[in-house]
Amino acid sequence: MRKQPLLTRIGELFKPLVRYTLLLYKFNLKFRVGLLTLTALILFGAISVATPPHHWKWFVLPKDQPPSLSSIDVIMGTTTNGRSVFWASTNAVLNSLVIAILTALIASHVGLFIGLVAGYRGGLIDRTLMFITDSFVVIPQLPLLILLAMLLRDILTIPFMALLISVSSWPWPARQVRAMVISLREREFVSTAILTGIPEWQVILKEIMPHLLGWHLINATNTVLYAIGAEVGLSVLGLSILSIDTLGTMIYWSMIGYPSLFRGVWWWPLPPIILTIVVFVSLYLVSTAIAESIESKRGVIS
Repeated sequence: MRKQPLLTRIGELFKPLVRYTLLLYKFNLKFRVGLLTLTALILFGAISVATPPHHWKWFVLPKDQPPSLSSIDVIMGTTTNGRSVFWASTNAVLNSLVIAILTALIASHVGLFIGLVAGYRGGLIDRTLMFITDSFVVIPQLPLLILLAMLLRDILTIPFMALLISVSSWPWPARQVRAMVISLREREFVSTAILTGIPEWQVILKEIMPHLLGWHLINATNTVLYAIGAEVGLSVLGLSILSIDTLGTMIYWSMIGYPSLFRGVWWWPLPPIILTIVVFVSLYLVSTAIAESIESKRGVIS
């Protein structure tokens, strides 16, 4: 029998997820509004690829200029150091989303993998992995992030910031996945699959993973939310990458670095605050819609 290429098999694995997303978009208003808002934010961030070279220099534009329709550089005003708020905002959205998505890719998959292995294998492997997981769970997350950011501040980059936030994001998902896998492992269809002699990885991928995908999607969405909140929190404390534009660093420089509100320069802090709220609301709508869909399916099944 001819084997399918690896990419084809991976594509087959994600087909149910794509079909589920399309159905949710068609029938759930919350999901549709959240996804369209998120897409608009991504497109706004994508505009940053057209950022003019002069944006990175200070005092190229007049400082503290109110919003004006005279040019795209000043359409949202300028900062106290003579930079365009519009171009800073597009870069900030893109950088914040990149940090958040990288964090979700790292943390949610580390948690998924550890939870799957611990829950499926059990025994010594389970106890060892849960000991490591619980060690991270009991450590308060905010002080841990602050400490790591202080120690690594000089070498922080966007991927490294995502890695840093992931340190505090994976333990709870790992515990939740383990609990679900332990429950699924006792089901009749999994026992039957094991007795047929198929490899363990096929049992996990074909029998267990389909029941985890919906939850995994919610967890990844919530991790994006957490990562954006964590980056903004670290920025307000002056512990993020202050040399680049993110939603957090824009708030830091406009509110703390140059107290713009006290000087009436409201157009500088307002965009990152509004954009942060819009990101949170859109991701909340997506996450809630997926959770409601899963709950309604459980209700039908039960």
